[in-house]
Amino acid sequence: MTDHDTQRIALRPLIELDTEQSKPEEIFQNTTLRPILKMQHSLITQVFASYIRKRKEVYFLLNKKDQLDWVSNSIRSDLGLRYQLCGMVIGQFTMEELDYFLGHEAEATRRIINLLIQRIQSEVFEPTARA
Repeated sequence: MTDHDTQRIALRPLIELDTEQSKPEEIFQNTTLRPILKMQHSLITQVFASYIRKRKEVYFLLNKKDQLDWVSNSIRSDLGLRYQLCGMVIGQFTMEELDYFLGHEAEATRRIINLLIQRIQSEVFEPTARA
C-alpha cells in the first residue's frame, strides 16, 4: 500500500460493522463503500440538491413517497448524474480497492447505486435549501 493510499484511508470515518462472516462483496461494501459515502455525504447531497434545482424543483411539488421514488428514478435513469455520483465514490478508492472494483464492476456499481439512493433518500431537501 502506498503512502497516498494510507493517507486516503486515514481520512475515512470509522464504521463499526461485523464483517467476520461476510462475503467479499459485503466486506467491500462495509469497509470501503460505506465509509467513503459517509465521508462524501455533504458533497453528494450538495450535488443532488443542485440536480433538483436544475430540474425546476419539481421534486418539491411531490409528496414524500413520490420524492423517494423520484430520487431513485433520477439516480438510476440519469446517466450523467449516476456517473457523477459514482465518480465521487470511485475517486476515493485506493489502488487495491480499484483493482477489486474493476474485477467486480457490475456488482460493486450496483451496491454503490443502492447505497447512494438510500443515503440521498434519508436526506430532507427543503425548497430554500442550498445544501
